[in-house]
Amino acid sequence: MSTENNKQNAQTPQSAENAEAAEVEEKEKFWHCGQFRFSLSRPLVMGVLNVTPDSFSDGGDFADAKTAVAHGLWMAENGADIVDVGGESTRPGAQPVSAEEEKRRILPVIEKLAAQGLAVSADTMKPPVMRAALEHGAAALNDVKGFRAEDAVKVAGECKTGCGLVVMHMRGEPKTMQVNPYYERVVSQVKFFLRERAEALEAAGVAPERICVDPGIGFGKTTAHNLALLSNFRRLTGWLWTGGRAYPMMLGASRKSLLGELTGRQDPKTRDTAGAVLAALMVVLRHAWGIRTHDPAGVRDALTLAIALRDAPDRLPEPMKTEETEQQLEEAAKTNEAAKPDEPAEADAPVKTSPQ
Repeated sequence: MSTENNKQNAQTPQSAENAEAAEVEEKEKFWHCGQFRFSLSRPLVMGVLNVTPDSFSDGGDFADAKTAVAHGLWMAENGADIVDVGGESTRPGAQPVSAEEEKRRILPVIEKLAAQGLAVSADTMKPPVMRAALEHGAAALNDVKGFRAEDAVKVAGECKTGCGLVVMHMRGEPKTMQVNPYYERVVSQVKFFLRERAEALEAAGVAPERICVDPGIGFGKTTAHNLALLSNFRRLTGWLWTGGRAYPMMLGASRKSLLGELTGRQDPKTRDTAGAVLAALMVVLRHAWGIRTHDPAGVRDALTLAIALRDAPDRLPEPMKTEETEQQLEEAAKTNEAAKPDEPAEADAPVKTSPQ
């Protein structure tokens, strides 16, 4: 895991004025997840770990705890800043599972990964599962329903560790969300939903620096809806202000049907390259911050290249000339002059002969 995204460091005593200024600065720069702080100046990569038999792209691949833990560790070593562990499929048409079954699937995985020092989030919409996940070491909660379930806001507000929260928009339930989804103004409606849910959390005592928002690509939306949200991602970021601070924005488009429809790739596992390209474009051009992905290594590489290109200067600065550099330039010029090959002698004019 990156050293830039560290556990909170102990602070030395300082004046009340300096402490207040430091707190304001900190709120502007970090997403707080319990003992972890993630810099908003560097894109966050969230690895997807589905401990389910029926997820849309990797159902059954990591259904047992041992395999899931090994994959979580691999993701952390290959670009993931935080590992998102889910025990209930939210693919279109998915059937719900009980809270007890969900806990059986994810709690051993969360506990073992957290014990290894990883930042772990629990992907759940059930308050009993949220509580249990926090007790087993989860540093964040990722709720596709935007903390709308009864007691979900209460769990978030009472979290003593200051866990991070990902507030996502979804129209309806996974089982029916893709049945003729309709919006009059999708960008505005998603914006108002996310703002309302964030305000509900803050009213329950949640500090704003704990909140990250996600427009929910593919959750109750057509391809046209998804493209409208992606195109307006930067505007969404600017709109979602509270107390002079914008919430960081999460993008979860990894292996989604949107990518399949645009690229023609039917197998979700073959869409990782497209997902990495989209992630890089969204971070550089549309102010996305967090990227939720099945392929943390590919996404991290794509982000590294895109950001390096974005931040590269248009021209290199002129070297500072000193007496030493002037002397070096003169010696280099002499060396180059001496190394030039001799000019070839002019070729003799051809001798004219009379025809025989």
